Amino acid sequence: MNRTLTHRVFLGLVQSPLLVILIVMVVLVEMATGSQMSWGNLRGVLLDVAVIGIVAVPVGMLLIAGYIDLSVGSTLAIGGVCAALAVKHTESVWLGLGAALLVGALVGAINGLLVAVIGLSSLITTLGVLTAGRGVAQLMSPLPVSGFTPEFAFFGAGAVLGVPVPAVIAGVLFLFAGVFLIMTPRGRHVYALGVNREAAYLSGISTRLIPFALYMVSGACAGLAGALTAARLNSAPAGQLGAGFELAVLTAVLIGGIALTGGEGTMFGVLVGVLFMGLLTNSLTLLGVATFWQNVVSGLALVSAIIISLGTQRLRGKLLTLEAKRVATP
Repeated sequence: MNRTLTHRVFLGLVQSPLLVILIVMVVLVEMATGSQMSWGNLRGVLLDVAVIGIVAVPVGMLLIAGYIDLSVGSTLAIGGVCAALAVKHTESVWLGLGAALLVGALVGAINGLLVAVIGLSSLITTLGVLTAGRGVAQLMSPLPVSGFTPEFAFFGAGAVLGVPVPAVIAGVLFLFAGVFLIMTPRGRHVYALGVNREAAYLSGISTRLIPFALYMVSGACAGLAGALTAARLNSAPAGQLGAGFELAVLTAVLIGGIALTGGEGTMFGVLVGVLFMGLLTNSLTLLGVATFWQNVVSGLALVSAIIISLGTQRLRGKLLTLEAKRVATP
């Protein structure tokens, strides 16, 4: 009995190696600094990574389906500028958030049309939209928009029961996406697309509608992230808003175990990846590591995560085979 329990626990740890690394890192940094686990520090980490988490949810689902979205950085900028202009001229927070969601969904619809319907490369298409979108954001507002209402600022840096509002939104999205992928037929179709698109098509799965919808959700989430970022900064500089954001999201998603080839990964893994990147940066800051070394460590963390992911995939396969043999043996 104990042997069986030990085997299952080990199998679970192998399936989530990053979680083990994250726990060890937090314990060591807490021992060294004595401040990482304070609520004030953790609240700052949640606030920093929340917008990444909001966008990592749909980007992770797209990668599972075998697609990629590199345009989220400029979509965030467009959404932030639209929200800022709407709030500035109307003083309506909900109109600003709605404008960000709508314009983000529109950018996502353009990506979906070009990639899912017409059949262009998702990598090249979204890279082109990334570049064009940045120009559109700057055309909309050449100068930074600033000076918003306190109600709008609440969505960027306010808290609900002590938890930052963006983190609450991210948590709801992670929960919804996790349930969707695991417990609904459409969620299983997302995995099927990533495993074998042609086989999915022959099985009657909509190989156009699903990725089109995912691109719209990705754009809407990026637009919302732009509004929350502008609210937090109390400014929406089109040229800098969301610069490099797509790389931060992609890094968190890949470290979280989503395969670039599609068909594999979970929302729990993405959540761990987002928290890992946030706590890694926070740990290095608490330890007094210079910013340029933090960039080096973050890059090495991504490469290491990919290597560990490949190794654990093979080990997991062997362990699952042994588990199947053990269950089959009377």
